[in-house]
Amino acid sequence: MAGAPAHHRENGFANVNPAYEPASGWTRFTFFVSRMWSATFSPRRANFPVIASDLPAIRDNRGAATVTWVGHATLLIQLDGVNILTDPNWSPRASPVSFAGPRRVAPPGLTFEDLPPIHVVLISHDHYDHLDVATVKRLAAEHRPKFLVPLGLKRWFANIGITDVGELDWWGHRVERQMTFTCVPAQHFSGRTPWDRNRRLWSGWVVAGKVKRLYFAGDTAYFGGFKEIGARLGPFDLAALPIGAYTPEVIMRASHTTPEEALQAFADVRGQRFVPIHWGTFDLAEEPLEEPPKRLVAEARRLNLDLDRIWVLQHGQTRAW
Repeated sequence: MAGAPAHHRENGFANVNPAYEPASGWTRFTFFVSRMWSATFSPRRANFPVIASDLPAIRDNRGAATVTWVGHATLLIQLDGVNILTDPNWSPRASPVSFAGPRRVAPPGLTFEDLPPIHVVLISHDHYDHLDVATVKRLAAEHRPKFLVPLGLKRWFANIGITDVGELDWWGHRVERQMTFTCVPAQHFSGRTPWDRNRRLWSGWVVAGKVKRLYFAGDTAYFGGFKEIGARLGPFDLAALPIGAYTPEVIMRASHTTPEEALQAFADVRGQRFVPIHWGTFDLAEEPLEEPPKRLVAEARRLNLDLDRIWVLQHGQTRAW
């Protein structure tokens, strides 16, 4: 389209990295069917520890910068007195149906009932593990937050009765509660059915408070955009980057980072502290469920990074940043 940004298409959006090579449609379809079958009829189990959250500290937080890992890509970010959720999902499955699809291997680290008042919800894209209809409906009904979403999702929210939604393109920003939220590029894809692939945009988010900055990558492969994000909006006091769902490589490499790639992205965006997300919660791929953080720490050691900067949180754990 003449004059449109490079990632815009007539009926949706596209990745602009010249090296982007997704697997064929048939390969993606057969993998999806096999994963749905395995997740439904022979699910894997895990035994991840869950930390009892410090609920008084979470509920009474008046301005401290903290992050609590609920699970997968769901973080409770507390900054400057504002409570933010990323890609909230409290459902038992990441699936369009309740009887099939990837089931949780670990419960939410914080129960929905124990949430403090939620002011802003950030959505990275429309996949079921990141955008859960039951959760966002409940948040809208009980907390009435502002939802910030990438292009194309405002209509989706309106269709389920949620209208307090701000929609942004890559590099667009919005001020809410004296904080600046910027929608930033990612290399991924979108779709909730076989017929709507890439109709809605995917993104990461940057949150800039009075002093501190946070980068939430959402779901993404490794790409050159990390360096641009770091150059334009970094450095970041905290960077939350995905480390899971990387096997088989032929399927995953175009849209997910390995733990090693996530550490390279962490360097590219100029992060100070690393919180891994997108692991240990839903069984989405074929690597061992416990493997991603082990590979992450091993690579951090190989790179001689200060391990105090690598925060492998347990479900429910809160840390100040």
